[in-house]
Amino acid sequence: MTYKQIDIANISVSNNLPLVLFGGLNVLESRDLTLSVAENFKATCAELGVPLVFKASFDKANRSSINSFRGPGLEEGLNWLAEVKSQFNMPIITDIHEPDQAAAVSEIAEVLQLPAFLSRQTDLIVAMAKTGAAINIKKAQFLAPREMLHVLKKFESEGNQRLMLCERGSSFGYNNLVVDMLGFSIMKQFDYPVIFDVTHALQKPGGLANSADGRRQQVTALAKAGLSQGIAGLFLEAHPDPDNALCDGHCALRLDQLKPFLRQMQELDGLIKSQPDIDTA
Repeated sequence: MTYKQIDIANISVSNNLPLVLFGGLNVLESRDLTLSVAENFKATCAELGVPLVFKASFDKANRSSINSFRGPGLEEGLNWLAEVKSQFNMPIITDIHEPDQAAAVSEIAEVLQLPAFLSRQTDLIVAMAKTGAAINIKKAQFLAPREMLHVLKKFESEGNQRLMLCERGSSFGYNNLVVDMLGFSIMKQFDYPVIFDVTHALQKPGGLANSADGRRQQVTALAKAGLSQGIAGLFLEAHPDPDNALCDGHCALRLDQLKPFLRQMQELDGLIKSQPDIDTA
């Protein structure tokens, strides 16, 4: 089957091309941590030959509690991301929450991310589409895979077809998410690249007193299951000290595990994509 290919800087993303990693920090905590983590991701991916788009959020606007850490904000956050981009020569992905952020963020980030909770917000979609940037569309926890076609059509109506769909789990009762592996093949029918946000899929929303809990001990098992579906890439957050991370540390991979983890994922991705699809219809 032929799939659409999305080009991001010098990286090509498609369901039948080798694995691309969209990886980095959940949220920008400090300039020094940002540069240190970016350097680690860059070195590891260069050694393994895995294309990398560096991810970090300048604002986490959907935290559980008013007291939760949100990040440095738009101006300072974009300055840090611009420094990462310049120093390590790699493309950037970051999420926005309001239509008036789209233009400014697209000057720094090659990929704009539509947050899962906002994936039906038409005004935000229109503003993002008009930038011409590549878009990573997080599938809302409350939407079925087939419903993502409507979101794609909104972007396409504004002339933007540089689109990717990102699975991050579906709501399953209180404080829990599940990943429907059959959903990947449904979204692949739209031909756009499909990404798996494996760390956010490990969330247990509201699982702690004032924040989400998580199951990072299962990150390898879940990532392997997702890659078995023949997808374009992984979305992954890592931290040198997850227990003390300021956001979603319970889901984050330990940074010192990135290389062995990614080596396994790369080998599995190659095996899956070397096998022809079997028509069982």
